[in-house]
Amino acid sequence: MNNSTPPRIEYLHVQNYRALRDLELKEITPLTVFLGPNGSGKSTIFDVFAFLSDCFTIGLRKAWDKRGRFRELRTRGETGPITIKIKYREERQSPLITYYLSIDENERGPFVTEEWLQWRRGSRGKPFRFLSFKNGVGQVISGDTPSEEDERIEETLDTPDVLAVSTLGQFARNPRVSALRRFITDWYLSYLSADSARGVPEAGAQERLSATGDNLPNVIQYLKEQYPDRLQQILDTLTKRIPRLEKVDTEILLDGRLLLRIKDAPFDQPVLARYASDGTLKMLSYLTILYDPDPPQLIGIEEPENYLHPRLLQELAEECRNASAQTQLMVTTHSPFFVNGLKPEEVWVLYRDDNGFTQAQRTADIRGIVEFVKEGSLLGYLWMEGHFGMGDPLKANGGPIQPSFLL
Repeated sequence: MNNSTPPRIEYLHVQNYRALRDLELKEITPLTVFLGPNGSGKSTIFDVFAFLSDCFTIGLRKAWDKRGRFRELRTRGETGPITIKIKYREERQSPLITYYLSIDENERGPFVTEEWLQWRRGSRGKPFRFLSFKNGVGQVISGDTPSEEDERIEETLDTPDVLAVSTLGQFARNPRVSALRRFITDWYLSYLSADSARGVPEAGAQERLSATGDNLPNVIQYLKEQYPDRLQQILDTLTKRIPRLEKVDTEILLDGRLLLRIKDAPFDQPVLARYASDGTLKMLSYLTILYDPDPPQLIGIEEPENYLHPRLLQELAEECRNASAQTQLMVTTHSPFFVNGLKPEEVWVLYRDDNGFTQAQRTADIRGIVEFVKEGSLLGYLWMEGHFGMGDPLKANGGPIQPSFLL
């Protein structure tokens, strides 16, 4: 089990990515939740992380193609490149590192116009770039703690659609670059489906749940074999959430496939996962992610409230926060009941401005919200009562409105 402090993203700036013409998020917390009307940009922010992960795992060109290329990716009416900037720390006390990526397209396809990494050594040090590339040509400073005085090594990438961090991060001589590559390739972005979890996969233990959850029986098998105490912890939590649920187990069939079986307390025989409720399978899947003994370094979950009873959502939010001690979580939601379990600094309200572009406001920065919460108000109910002043799909397209407590 990994007990070290995980990397943390503290800042995100995106330009020209679909509705994110110029979006900046500061002071991002280990658990960060995005809420807002349909079409406000929640899934687009989610996809920014998925796009970066795809660039590092399947390559820029394939990540580009699967999203419809510039025709679908670039903000409508804009002509400049897509740019993504993240600031992160490898550990809690380590220096803040900035990663910048700029992507454009020509007749040959997508290419990286600019890519760089920079940090500041010490509180008074001057920021400097220890990796800097333009159009596939650039420099990198090797070593564990690169500094301005160190030698800059000239490098030329094979093609301009290759990311320098992805390529040079494969070499041990570039540990800071390698750390970012490991960080991004370890992200887990969930698109869980209860129907996928009902499948009967080939037998064989697997450490991590797939994006759709179609290998849930394999992960249960892995936990049963390698981490029985952690599996029991998951099942204990699940039985508190699902009335009369008694046991979850796996069975290997003669043809080599793996069955997931779920037993209710009143009955002698378990039922197959294909006959279990959507809510049971979704809750089991989420707990499997959140109680992972060696979790991904960033987890993204879209709308966890689907198929779950509203009374379970506040507790699920607390479990997400507990899990964020070992990983960073990004969550999108429409549920006030889930938001009731959150803190003002953890929640961002998204809405479209008059030009149709996504804007974001952290609830901790909305007048009066922190004071309401200190007095015992729940954040989700404040949202539903109109105290956020935005995020209401029935008023001004979800954009800023006069908060009810100011009327």
